[in-house]
Amino acid sequence: MDRILVTGGAGFIGANFVQSSVRRLPHQRITVLDALTYAGDRRNLSPVADDIEFVEGDVADPELVDRLVKQSDTVVHFAAESHVDNSIGDPAPFIRTNVVGTFNLLEAVRRYDVRLHHISTDEVFGALSLDTDTRFTEETRYDPSSPYSATKASSDHLVRAWTRSYGIAATISNCANNYGPYQHVEKLIPRHITSVLTGIRPKVYGAGANVREWTHVDDHNAAVQLILQNGRLGDTYLIGSGQERSNKQVTETILRLLHQPPDAYDLVPDRPGHDLRYATNSHKLRTDLGWTPQYDDFESGLANTITWYRENRSWWQTAKLTTEARYAANPPPANS
Repeated sequence: MDRILVTGGAGFIGANFVQSSVRRLPHQRITVLDALTYAGDRRNLSPVADDIEFVEGDVADPELVDRLVKQSDTVVHFAAESHVDNSIGDPAPFIRTNVVGTFNLLEAVRRYDVRLHHISTDEVFGALSLDTDTRFTEETRYDPSSPYSATKASSDHLVRAWTRSYGIAATISNCANNYGPYQHVEKLIPRHITSVLTGIRPKVYGAGANVREWTHVDDHNAAVQLILQNGRLGDTYLIGSGQERSNKQVTETILRLLHQPPDAYDLVPDRPGHDLRYATNSHKLRTDLGWTPQYDDFESGLANTITWYRENRSWWQTAKLTTEARYAANPPPANS
């Protein structure tokens, strides 16, 4: 029986990964480690609660991490502070979780010879120009723009250093922006969806020209499963659907799918260091491992996501009130 430790497994991407893993590979014994900060929620694991072990705890706790890694064959490391605006306001939790937490995991997998897959972001590469077709590749130079992306870049470098210096069995993936069920309402797509559903006008930074590549969470996690099964140790894989949209286009599509006027939103001043465009070249993942996204049409994936938020209002209502109160007291508006 494979013993898998999933850090951050009660968060958005991690919980979707745990649910899909239980469905696809019922022989695995899955332990979830999550600190249950505001972005982690045990309800995200309710459909599989009887099939997993849940441990509330912090990846920055070296003794806890050591104990759990010692009992595992594989670690999938999702745990991270991930909200750019929050990192600008207070970078300290990002250093603790993203850097110190990753260091603790690396030392533990080194001690016990445990396989590690590290989940990262395309934001470590900085920004691309709006007037080019260039995409990030596995060889793109790192150029982070925010405390969040800088701490994720740091964790990537730590994983590579431990791989080269100590020979740990590790892989890394850098993914484009995710969307789908269970995403916290502070993020752009769920915040806009829930705003429209509660009669609030969405807010968009600047002119809404900033472009992101949007990958459905199920497609991201299918890629992670492939990397775990067949990825070459020591390698990095970029995960991206190829579906690029500006924030303005995303907002207008949400409004249209919810039968609202496409201009029923407000533009607000831009945030500091707002990267213009992210886009990944996932050729290596597609050709080497045979990955193809199920949601290769962004609008169909977005419609699926809107349906989930419409049908699960009880899941997000309280967080919506808290998030909007926080923004009202201390703007900025929606994160990208």
